[in-house]
Amino acid sequence: MQAPQPSASTTTASLRRRSALGALVFIAVGACGAWGWRQFDAKPSSQELPLDDVCIDAPSVPYDPASGLALTDARPVPAQARCPVCGMYPARAPQWAAQLIFTDGAAHFFDSPLSLFLFLQDVARYSPARTSQDIARMYVSDSAQPDAGRWLEATSAWYVHGSDAKGPMRTGNLPAWSTQAAAADFARRRGGVVLTFAQIDARVLASLGPLNRHEH
Repeated sequence: MQAPQPSASTTTASLRRRSALGALVFIAVGACGAWGWRQFDAKPSSQELPLDDVCIDAPSVPYDPASGLALTDARPVPAQARCPVCGMYPARAPQWAAQLIFTDGAAHFFDSPLSLFLFLQDVARYSPARTSQDIARMYVSDSAQPDAGRWLEATSAWYVHGSDAKGPMRTGNLPAWSTQAAAADFARRRGGVVLTFAQIDARVLASLGPLNRHEH
């Protein structure tokens, strides 16, 4: 028995459904392709660029006579100050902040002791108008009192290298202490060795892993 033949109206409706389905598939594929191409070809925004590809403006902060502080005293970290080494805002992690005061009272603020030491390795790179001879005082945050905003003279502080403490850059760092005993106690609990300011050299800094530093 011969199968019934579809009517002209049924054939037309079927063709229309197939055409509509094909159009939807085409649109979906095209959209996915366009999205995929945008993802592949997209250029990162300035916020996504690695810090070593961006020059960040981090000028020194002038001395304010109205502050009531002496010319080379440690001072509160301004909210807008940026670290000249990595570009971060030190005020966002005050328990790690460090600062350096020049002889004219201007200051640089750092996100951590590590960035301060990196700055000292190449002052002219991070502050072209300055030299190491222009540095009057240096301070680091006291890790024993991270919420008190207490500053230690960087040259007389004790540092722990190789502990599990991670600085603002989520890498190894150099938490600072006012006494050797306090630093040694921290090292026993968290690992690492106690170092003086003079013992922190290029070799120690290099051992702290990849560091994001912006180029000038």
